Amino acid sequence: MLPPVTVIYDGTCLLCTRSVDWVKKEVAVVALDFHTTDLSKFGLTKQQCEKSVYVLQGESKYAGADAVSYLLKLRGNKVLALLLKSSGPLGRGAYRWVASHRSSPLVRVLSWLLRD
Repeated sequence: MLPPVTVIYDGTCLLCTRSVDWVKKEVAVVALDFHTTDLSKFGLTKQQCEKSVYVLQGESKYAGADAVSYLLKLRGNKVLALLLKSSGPLGRGAYRWVASHRSSPLVRVLSWLLRD
């Protein structure tokens, strides 16, 4: 049996929250808002979590686009996971842009697309 999956994300970000909710429909995860979590238990800082989502499972730790790719794979979206992972610097750059523009109109549209 695999160890539990922990996702540390920005609980004040609508896209982040809706994305985690979407993943939770298919994958059992422990989702923790970094604003209210003791990050030191995970070897993380607030500054790190302000920039990236983190996924931890056992001894593995994924951040940013790698974390999203990992969650997509766990959720069964293997083609999307592979596309994101194989996009390399382009995918990581796109992730960083979205993460640093969480309140932009484009990110709000993405959030809207993930609504129930």
